[in-house]
Amino acid sequence: MAKPLILVVDDRPDIRITARFVLEDNQYRVIEAESPAMAKELTKQNRVDLILLDMNYSRDTTSGEEGLEFLTWLSKADLGIPAVAMTAWSNVELAVKAMQLGAGDFIEKPWKNQRFLHVISQQLTVKVLKKQNQKLQQRLDNTQVEADFYLWLSPCMDELMQQINSVAMTDVAILLTGDNGTGKSQLASYIHGQSGNNNGPFIAVNMGAISESLFESEIFGHTKGAFTDAKSSRVGRFELAKNGTLFLDEIANIPLSQQAKLLRVLETGEYEVLGSSQSQFTNIRLICASNGDFKQLIEKELFREDLFYRINTIEFRVPSLKERQGDIVPLAEYFIDLYCKKYQKVSLPLSVNAAKALQDYHWPGNIRELSHLMERAVLLCRHTELSVSDLNIKTTDNVEVVGAGLPMITLEEAERRLITQALNTVEQHVPKAAALLGLTKSSLYRRLEKHADLQK
Repeated sequence: MAKPLILVVDDRPDIRITARFVLEDNQYRVIEAESPAMAKELTKQNRVDLILLDMNYSRDTTSGEEGLEFLTWLSKADLGIPAVAMTAWSNVELAVKAMQLGAGDFIEKPWKNQRFLHVISQQLTVKVLKKQNQKLQQRLDNTQVEADFYLWLSPCMDELMQQINSVAMTDVAILLTGDNGTGKSQLASYIHGQSGNNNGPFIAVNMGAISESLFESEIFGHTKGAFTDAKSSRVGRFELAKNGTLFLDEIANIPLSQQAKLLRVLETGEYEVLGSSQSQFTNIRLICASNGDFKQLIEKELFREDLFYRINTIEFRVPSLKERQGDIVPLAEYFIDLYCKKYQKVSLPLSVNAAKALQDYHWPGNIRELSHLMERAVLLCRHTELSVSDLNIKTTDNVEVVGAGLPMITLEEAERRLITQALNTVEQHVPKAAALLGLTKSSLYRRLEKHADLQK
């Protein structure tokens, strides 16, 4: 780890050299500036950890006006660099003004080395704690609470879990493919829990929900003022996931214009925070997921082939729920128990007919649909067991499923009907309709473009 870099800002060379001797003897790196203007340039060129700032320069000897101006600039720039004010005069009023403008502490010259070093060490510690607090808050903002991991019973999932367990401890990049709602995000979380960096953070990012204009800011972070609406600095997802796992869900939705930037980070481990020219280094385990057809996307030049090979060192296809016949009823019972506890209701067994209806249903929304359906059933059930009527499973023609077959229509027509029904249910509100269908907003908009008449 690099030693902390201290910027000493003072117009007197003897003060700067004295500070340098003391700091370098105590394992700090030092750069010097003879004026606030020079200091501003050095903060742009170097990753400064702390600034020792003289308050008085050429204008006079006591007011501290130039030092106060620099502290005002430093606060507005929001660089996250702590500052310690210095003056040769015992001026309580100036000390108060400096602290109000963001100075972390105040040192009188000539200083005593013990206090001098104590103040610097203390401010560097505060800086680290503030950074950790910001990261923790952003992690909490982006955390989705998942249920305890279900133990799969079906042969296809048993085989998949054996394959996943064989590579979970490594740091290879994993790509999870399969339909929406099959549980790819839960599997990514499971892989992280079994990996060698499970003590680090697990940061999940829905790439389909990030607009092209905000891609760099969300993924790499930004400094205050990096763009019009950047009123404060933001830590990017790569930094949040450092020494842990970064899960990029719906990675096929990354705009082509941004794919090269992601590829560079994955190849070199380097990136720049938006608004800064200083390189950052990442150390993450990468897991990606998508329901996209990468072969088709690559052929249409919508996804870079070199990026595809970078993210799928190992690819696992997650089976649809319909392929997991042995899991449908046990998983339904698992969700029933989960929601009975959540809503403080007595345990509700499934009736024989309800279990059969669940197995006969085609589950277009997969596990996500089953979870939502069971939650609704638990909330609305007024009996001692869940019946077929409590499940309210419907076909696209609103025919209740009790072991009957589906109407024979084309997949395209089924998609049209489902989209129309979802939009009508939520009064044409696209984001709500997307959630109802188990799709992302961007995925539904693409389908609406395909069925242009549905938007009229």
